[in-house]
Amino acid sequence: MAEPSIREVTGIARDPALLEAFYRRNIDAVNRFVARRVGDPHAAADLTAEVFLAVLDTAATYRGGPGGERAWLYGVARNVVASERRRAAREEQASRRIAGRRLVDDDDLVRIEERLDAEAAARRTYRAIERLSEADRAVLELVSVDGLDVTEAAAALGIRPVSARVRLHRARRRLIEELRGEPTQDREPTRPVPREGGRTAGARVATHPTGTPGTALRAEAKA
Repeated sequence: MAEPSIREVTGIARDPALLEAFYRRNIDAVNRFVARRVGDPHAAADLTAEVFLAVLDTAATYRGGPGGERAWLYGVARNVVASERRRAAREEQASRRIAGRRLVDDDDLVRIEERLDAEAAARRTYRAIERLSEADRAVLELVSVDGLDVTEAAAALGIRPVSARVRLHRARRRLIEELRGEPTQDREPTRPVPREGGRTAGARVATHPTGTPGTALRAEAKA
């Protein structure tokens, strides 16, 4: 798919047709982005809606550049999720979530819950990522969890690609150490793995129906 023009992005706040096209292009990516970070379907529905509202508010600032639409959108989504976490303890946020739940019907909840189940492995990896520094975590989650390349991640964060590469290398090394020290109850279930002579040993097998980057990270940590 060709990269949308700057006009196709900046015009979404004024042109319903451009907004619908933008939504169709990006709704699955935003759903996955949110589902990797929260485990509650009502909160995921609220955050997904808030990401698109934030996009409408900031569309006029889009200027293209490295990473294009996706990097810009993920930058907006990261800010929305971070803001949500800061507000989580406030009474206003609690009341807003209650109001948001009334707008989600049973079919919506089923689809959201299926998405949350599909992203469970990524959320486990993300919990380990949260123990890293903010600078390292931001690059790692965009590249290894959300699938951006280093240039796109750098654009989303407003830093140089060379800085992003340094942070990514450091973050991967530290994440491997975190996953190796992960408590037993946070790991994937074990299953017997044959050894020579018919003996078996427990081995942690990281599986995921969507093949998320979290699976690869845990496999790397086990190596």
